[in-house]
Amino acid sequence: MTRTRGFLTAAAIPLIMLAGCARPGEAGSAAEPVTESASAPAADPTVLVRIGQEGGFVPTNFAYGRLPDITVYADGRVISNGPVTMIYPGPALPNLLISKITPARAQQWAADAVAAGVRTGADLGMPGVADIPDTVITATSGGTTRTVRVTALHQAQPNDPNLTAAQQAARKKLAAYADALTGFAAETGSPAPDAYRPASLAALVEEYVAGDVKQPEKAWPGPALPGAELSPGTNLHCVALSGAEKDTVWAAAEKANQLTPWTSGGKQWKVTFRPLLPDETEGCASLKGAR
Repeated sequence: MTRTRGFLTAAAIPLIMLAGCARPGEAGSAAEPVTESASAPAADPTVLVRIGQEGGFVPTNFAYGRLPDITVYADGRVISNGPVTMIYPGPALPNLLISKITPARAQQWAADAVAAGVRTGADLGMPGVADIPDTVITATSGGTTRTVRVTALHQAQPNDPNLTAAQQAARKKLAAYADALTGFAAETGSPAPDAYRPASLAALVEEYVAGDVKQPEKAWPGPALPGAELSPGTNLHCVALSGAEKDTVWAAAEKANQLTPWTSGGKQWKVTFRPLLPDETEGCASLKGAR
């Protein structure tokens, strides 16, 4: 069996979601950040639909730091990755967007996911592509949570000999659903998204290794780095921030980039910023698990 390798190198990671438009809040954008509040009334952080990526040939900090493509909550909040400016190194903070739909529409999207083939144990085959992340779609509808994992959902060839006609048809149906959901903001009449600012922020920390692009260092304004190791053997540590500490670090990160060396305890550290989503309430522990 021939398998095409789809490498995602460290140098390529910042280029994955390039787009020639500004981050919300920058010049030319009128969007104001929407800040999550733990005491917000009628907020239901139950996840009805989530589409994300796991696995693939990626660095450890990227694997733990990547965000779901889109998450739909029971109260109608929709949080998704937005475009970033076409620069290298990219901004230190990811560009997250939040939109609001009706709870009824959120429930309908979950039901549509099930109709599109989101079910635990579905046979979607193994295409002849290697080192590509799996697309993982989770949907909760009718009191049941279902999860499907699809290798190379969008990268497999339509005539891949490793896939049966039934598997190809099932993959096509799932891909159409995922594309429709992640692209809903472009629909006529959809609410314009706002910049999303989380209630909590995780800083993923590792030793800094200087590269070819020299960057000025910045003093770390939060708790001492590196924090506890996120998972044994990863050499990736984590510090969770909330409240005033989070706000202070966020403000400093807005003036940094992905290659900025942060100084703490007399050492330089590389920090990957990972906003925690409304359902991720356990700090750094929320990021453990399958990656």
